Amino acid sequence: MRVLVIGGSGFLGTELIRQAAMAGHTTAATYATRPGTTSHAAWYQLDLRDPARVEAVMAEVGADIVVNASSGNADWAVTAQGFVRLAMAAAKHGSRLVHVSSDAVFSGARVHYDESCLPDPVTPYGAAKAAAETGILLVHPQAVVARTSLIIGDGDSVHERVVHELAAGTREGVLFTDDIRCPVHVADLAAALLELACSDAAGVHHLAGSEHVSRHELGILIARRDGLDASRLPTGLRAHSTLPGALDVRLDSRATQRKLHTPLRGAHHFCTTPA
Repeated sequence: MRVLVIGGSGFLGTELIRQAAMAGHTTAATYATRPGTTSHAAWYQLDLRDPARVEAVMAEVGADIVVNASSGNADWAVTAQGFVRLAMAAAKHGSRLVHVSSDAVFSGARVHYDESCLPDPVTPYGAAKAAAETGILLVHPQAVVARTSLIIGDGDSVHERVVHELAAGTREGVLFTDDIRCPVHVADLAAALLELACSDAAGVHHLAGSEHVSRHELGILIARRDGLDASRLPTGLRAHSTLPGALDVRLDSRATQRKLHTPLRGAHHFCTTPA
């Protein structure tokens, strides 16, 4: 099959390309500013705000599967409108679509969230992601919307770099003890996304790790794995900060996990066991 990874130069996109190529899929990928370094994909520049360019890339690639791993941050024109535009093009060209969403669509008011829970975002980014979810499933009902949480790797994710810099004293800041999420390993997430893409699944699915930890707990696990002094990691309370967003959001992925062969490991597991 021919797979198109939107946002292929990003952290998750890079792993998706690697796994898709290893599985024998012909792989293409898009980038916003510069292509990734892997040679396993044909690269296409794409601005999701440009309808003509979206149509041109979709027509040229002719993908059987499109996985949208791009972010767009809080830019409504990209994260809400652009993602729906992509879904419309995927539906037009008969491409299966798997869209990566976020636990940022939730406020944290109820803490535990399964796939039946309706979004109630409290940040502009969360609102844009929630709007994208609704629009995508409206224009492409057979699409998969896959919500996930903090994405961790083997040393190269944003959170891991922050932990290393804090431990080395080259970065100011703290790791919050009251900011709770369900981190997932990038290899597990990519494999699960491709597994959903190759199935007949549709609608909302949760793909987060199997356990909840605070950002500080996660930092300690990373530090111990990498031989750092965990006692050097400063702590704080997000509730005492001015940062917006939910405190405690625990994605319940058990319903989706039952459909998958790919295990969604918890942080204590993937920080001690290689992928």
